[in-house]
Amino acid sequence: MIASGIIAQLRIGTPQPLAGVRLPSAYWRQSVAGPIAVGELGLAGDRVGNTKVHGGPEKAVYAYPLSGHAAWARDFPAIADRLGPGAMGENLVVDGLDEASVHLGDIIRCGTATLQVAQIREPCSTLAAALGTPAVVKAMVKSGRCGWYCRVLEAGEIAAGDAHEVIERPNPAWPINRFTPIAAGTAGTQGELAELAELAGLSAYWRLKLARRLQEQQRALT
Repeated sequence: MIASGIIAQLRIGTPQPLAGVRLPSAYWRQSVAGPIAVGELGLAGDRVGNTKVHGGPEKAVYAYPLSGHAAWARDFPAIADRLGPGAMGENLVVDGLDEASVHLGDIIRCGTATLQVAQIREPCSTLAAALGTPAVVKAMVKSGRCGWYCRVLEAGEIAAGDAHEVIERPNPAWPINRFTPIAAGTAGTQGELAELAELAGLSAYWRLKLARRLQEQQRALT
């Protein structure tokens, strides 16, 4: 075993009106016991409103560490009542793992399904609208408390109480908390960008984005 957590909660939702957001959103997902089937596009019964930026095979399942919620409540005491499990719009509330112990490309056994960490969550206006303050967007970028999106390698079923167990780690040098400042543009050498542009398991979106950033840096030096 490389690293292991537990699914403290399993959450699904359907798009509903959300003040401040043009399209309906499934942000406030509801806790369910399961088991729930999971396939290429995520958990059965879970939907997204804005399919241009949410959902899809590279963002099929969104996991967020339970420990992160306590940190959010500490940083934003005025809205602490909104910052418990589910506050990030996650599908999986994971106890025992976080952005320091989960790595890009990790292959995870979750119930009878197999997932792979494909990318981080980038905060957007929906997060600000749901929590009632735009300050949370900058705070997520600064803190790196972003959680992780997974693609589904092997369909199966997931229930609350199942393990969230890392069974393979192709990128031991790349915990999520090393990647987040690079994603934010506040860090990243040319060597790191080149490595990430070819990193096993990282989403095509991020590999292309970082390859372009590398090219821009190289052009600036010529």
